[in-house]
Amino acid sequence: MSFLRKAATVPAAGQALPGRPEPLPTAAESRVGGRHALKGPYPPGIEVAYFGMGCFWGAERMFWRLGPGIHVTAVGYAGGETPNATYEEVCSGQTGHTEVVLVAYDPKQISYEALLKAFWENHDPTQGMRQGNDVGTQYRSAIYTTSPTQLEAARRSKVAYGEALKARGGDFGPITTEIKEAPPFFFAEEYHQQYLDRVPHGYCNLSGTGVSCPVGLGVAAE
Repeated sequence: MSFLRKAATVPAAGQALPGRPEPLPTAAESRVGGRHALKGPYPPGIEVAYFGMGCFWGAERMFWRLGPGIHVTAVGYAGGETPNATYEEVCSGQTGHTEVVLVAYDPKQISYEALLKAFWENHDPTQGMRQGNDVGTQYRSAIYTTSPTQLEAARRSKVAYGEALKARGGDFGPITTEIKEAPPFFFAEEYHQQYLDRVPHGYCNLSGTGVSCPVGLGVAAE
């Protein structure tokens, strides 16, 4: 997926591409887990979380495979300045966005803790502006939260997983994951949504550190 200029730094405030006021055309429904509305409205009780962990194709598949409790997943762009950026614009490094997976989930069936565990264990959060061979600001690790409870749990989990990585004796550097309240999320183009359901053998660069995430990081399911 990384075929354009690879930026190593997020553009300074006011220096991003201008974007556009209209949302990009995208899918109306999810292809997996039931034909649920991609953009909602979601049923009462459904919560939303956002995760960036490199190329969003494989990351989205990882989340939808978590099974019961995952209402819908979608991919898009967040963390930058450019409204309704295209994929090519994000890949240029001139929007400030990273590739993000939206996870709409039922906390009575799957906990935010379980989402955090899957997030930490399935990518390398110490690589800065890259994931493996995918290099650029759009591949940086990020957790964007939608409630104070999520934010607190995410911050605790970062500390705990950092200690787990440190216990490996210097195999990994410090965690570079960006954790903050969710900025605007812009849905990606239709062909990106549930891409690996449409193209099962398509590109997936998802790879973890091999270090388990400690149990008890976040909010248990009710």
